[in-house]
Amino acid sequence: MDDQTSGSAGPAAREHSAAAAGAHSERTAAEMHAPVMERELLDIFAPALQAPGSVYLDCTLGMAGHACAVLAANPEARLVGIDRDSAALELARGRLTDAGFDGRFSLHHATYDEIPEVLDAAKVAAADAILMDLGLSSFQIDTRDRGFAYSVDAPLDMRMNASGGGATAADLVNTLEEQELARILSQYGEERFARRIARSIVQRRAEQPFTRSGDLVEVIDRSIPAKSKRTGGHPAKRTFQALRIAVNDELDILQDALEAALGALADGGRLAVESYHSLEDRMVKRAFTAVTTSSAPLDLPVELPELAPDYRLVHRGAKQASAQEQETNTRSASVRLRAVERTARTATSQESR
Repeated sequence: MDDQTSGSAGPAAREHSAAAAGAHSERTAAEMHAPVMERELLDIFAPALQAPGSVYLDCTLGMAGHACAVLAANPEARLVGIDRDSAALELARGRLTDAGFDGRFSLHHATYDEIPEVLDAAKVAAADAILMDLGLSSFQIDTRDRGFAYSVDAPLDMRMNASGGGATAADLVNTLEEQELARILSQYGEERFARRIARSIVQRRAEQPFTRSGDLVEVIDRSIPAKSKRTGGHPAKRTFQALRIAVNDELDILQDALEAALGALADGGRLAVESYHSLEDRMVKRAFTAVTTSSAPLDLPVELPELAPDYRLVHRGAKQASAQEQETNTRSASVRLRAVERTARTATSQESR
C-alpha cells in the first residue's frame, strides 16, 4: 500500500499521470465522469457526516466525482481516498485540489480490501461514511489503450493497476486451458456460450497469440449464434467482463473488502455500495443480510438487546437510478445501490474515536 498525502504530486507522478491520461488531455476529470446516483448517496451519507472531523472513506475514488460532491455537501467532513489505479489517483488529486479541498483529504494507492491499513496510515480509528462504487471507473473505460472496451481495438490488458505488474487479459486467453477459460467466462461473465467461445479462443491462439482486443472480439462474435446476438447487448460484453474480473481478482477482493468496510464503520456510520452486475450485487446483498439479521430465535417473543444485529438496512432492497439519470448517464442503467448503518459495536471491538 502506498500512502500519498494531500500535498502536490512530484514531477515523476505528474508525468506518469499525464501519459496515462492520453486521449483525455483535452478533457477535465469533471467532464469525463458523471457520478452515479449522486443525490441518493448524499442523502444516505448526510446524517453521518455532520460532526466536525467526520471521515468519508471512498474505497473506489476514481476521478473523485463522488468525493467532490460529498466534501462540498458536508463541510465538516474530510476524505480518505483509495484507488488501485495510480493514474486515476493523480487525476483525482488534481481535481480535489482545483475544487479547493486541499487539507481535507489524503489519498492512498491500494486495493480496497486494505481498508484497515489505509485508515491506520491516515490516523483514523473508524469511518463515518464509506462508499464502494464497484466495477470500472469512467477513466479506465475511456482510456483506450487499457483494453477494457470491446468497442475499441487496443492492447488486450485490462489491469486496473497497469503499473503494478501481474497477468494481463492477453496472458489469460493465450495460456489458460480451454476448460479453465470456459469456467471463467461462465462463472464471472454468466456467458451461455462459454464453452464455444473458449474452444474458438484456443483454436485461434494456436495459429497466432492474441495481443489486441479487436482480435478477441472477432472470435467471440463468430462463436455466438446469430439469433442470440439480437438481444442482450454486445456479443463480447460478458466475456470482457469475465476476463476483467479474473485479471483483477475482483470478487475475492470484494468479499474481503466488504468485511473490512463493515468492521471499519463508526457507531452511526453508513456503508453504501453501488454494484453494476448481478455477481457483485448478490455478494453485497448476502453480506448485508448476514449483518442485519437478528440472532434471536424466531419464537422468542421479545428480542434481547444482546441478540439484536449491530447493523440495520438504510433502505430495503436495492435502489436504481432514476429514469432521467439513466437517459443522461447510460452507465447508471445497471446500477444497484444498497446501504447499511452501524447501530452498535460489540464490547470486543469498542474503539475510541
